[in-house]
Amino acid sequence: MIVIGGEALVDLVPDPATAEGELGPLHPLLGGGPYNVAIALGRLGVPAAFYAKVSTDQFGDKLVERLVASNVDIELVQRGPEPTTLAVVGLAEDGSARYSFHTEGTATRFVTAQELPARTTALCLGTLGMVLEPGASVYEAALFREAERGRFVALDPNIRADLITDPDAYRARFRSWLPAVGLLKVSDDDAGWLADGGDVLDAARDWQRQGPAAVVLTRGADGLTAVTADGEVTVPGQRVQVADTIGAGDTVQAALLAWLHRNDALSAAGVRKLDGEQWEQALRFAAAAAAITVSRPGAEPPWAGELPTD
Repeated sequence: MIVIGGEALVDLVPDPATAEGELGPLHPLLGGGPYNVAIALGRLGVPAAFYAKVSTDQFGDKLVERLVASNVDIELVQRGPEPTTLAVVGLAEDGSARYSFHTEGTATRFVTAQELPARTTALCLGTLGMVLEPGASVYEAALFREAERGRFVALDPNIRADLITDPDAYRARFRSWLPAVGLLKVSDDDAGWLADGGDVLDAARDWQRQGPAAVVLTRGADGLTAVTADGEVTVPGQRVQVADTIGAGDTVQAALLAWLHRNDALSAAGVRKLDGEQWEQALRFAAAAAAITVSRPGAEPPWAGELPTD
């Protein structure tokens, strides 16, 4: 089973029919980077559990209901009276999203430590879960603990710069995680921020040498690149009509984990053994899954039956 830790929240997404320059209705859509990964994994038929604190408010009830409907195990979900985190989304003409977050005193901050089930094979972390304290320290401790126990750790920093009060301290903390990480997935934009303006590919190579078996860069419509000790493999993105990009990177992360799971490679050693042809297969599967997500509004990852099986 893959355990996914991090925030569950509600995206308030503007109505696409609103006239330019006008304020229109905001539609609540369930999301949060790690939450989206869990939903996508469950829909792809991979045993997955969500590890987070979720509000007992109406939004929280709907978040949990959707986990169950997407075949995600909720035994690690903690409930509490704190409100649900909100993200107000702004959409550009190309469908790309920017966010303003309302996080103070919300449930996602207050996750507490707990033992993961014995059947856990991997832990996936990221986004606000690695930023908002005190929960970030809980997840950080889990990252190091589970890596020490030999479990595979996947990380997607999914940078939300407005919530990072000390960028240099966060970058240093990020580097401290790398020796414990088996798979690092990061967007071009986030890699540029983490590298503080340095070359993205050079940074990815450097991060890979510090620990991860592979670093996967997502480049929007330009595709995906896997950086390994043996070199780089790149596949193009799939061209589709984009509704918005919400959840695209999260779907890539889930699809990569699903591919590794199905190909008995969900371990650092397994990832290191992958050859160029296998990486092409994994990346094309992830690109196909992300293309479906961006073709419909909100973070709406595909089900297994929507994707090719070869």
